[in-house]
Order: sequence, then structure tokens, then C-alpha cells
Amino acid sequence: MKKLFTITAMLLITVSMVKAQKSEIFCTAGKAIKGYDPVAFFTESKPVKGADSLSYSYKDATWLFSSKANLESFKKSPEKYSPQYGGYCAYGTADGHKAPTQTDTWTIVDGKLYFNYNGKVKEMWTKQQTSLIEKANTQWPLIKDKP
Repeated sequence: MKKLFTITAMLLITVSMVKAQKSEIFCTAGKAIKGYDPVAFFTESKPVKGADSLSYSYKDATWLFSSKANLESFKKSPEKYSPQYGGYCAYGTADGHKAPTQTDTWTIVDGKLYFNYNGKVKEMWTKQQTSLIEKANTQWPLIKDKP
């Protein structure tokens, strides 16, 4: 019963937050990845907060960086460093909807950065990672411009 309540609560929260997500890039206060440096996930293998003084606009979102070198790397190939599915939850995308994410759920698979809604969802995503990535890759073009 407790598990059913938890799942129902997660679905209700997700559905309410999905309605608020209109941009191709998941942003909070206009900042992609909650202001974390996307390049640092690859180079430092951890979330690193970016600085407002090192910013770049890409796909109508402001991306922050922790160093000038990371900013320049991103400018050269933003598609390499920007998260898959605009930073929305990879599990939710596989299910055909946009869901917000938490930065500490990050994962790099085959050189691509993914985020999930929370740690519990990341656990479920990790168990079926390959098939869910394939499913999300199919779903993303259909939902990326939808609210």
C-alpha cells in the first residue's frame, strides 16, 4: 500500500511539473542544469556550479561554466556537452513526457550526459538503461517542442 501511495504521489508531482515544462531545455530561473557546468560532468566527473560571469546562450537557455576553458569547449561543440533530451528526465522521456531533473542523478553513457527525476527513478532507469535510451531517442523528437 505504501509503495502504491509513493508511486501515485510521484506520478501526480511529475504530471503537475510536466505541464510547466515548455522549453526544449530544462531550466530553472532561466539557467540550464540549474546553473551547473555541463562540461565539468565530462572533465571532472562531478557536478560543478558555474559562474554567472561565464555564461553562454544556447537554445534559449543560459548555460554557466566554472572556467573559461569549459566555456570555450562548449562553444565549439555544444551538442557534445549538452545533456540528452534537453536535460529532462531520461526515464520520463522514454515514457513520452518531459519531467524535471535533479543534478545529482547525472550519468554519462557512451559519451552522452543523462539526468533523471530523482535517485529512485535513476535506479529504475539504470536497470533498463539501453532499452530506455532507445525508447527515449524515439520519443524525444515527438515531445521536445511540446509543453
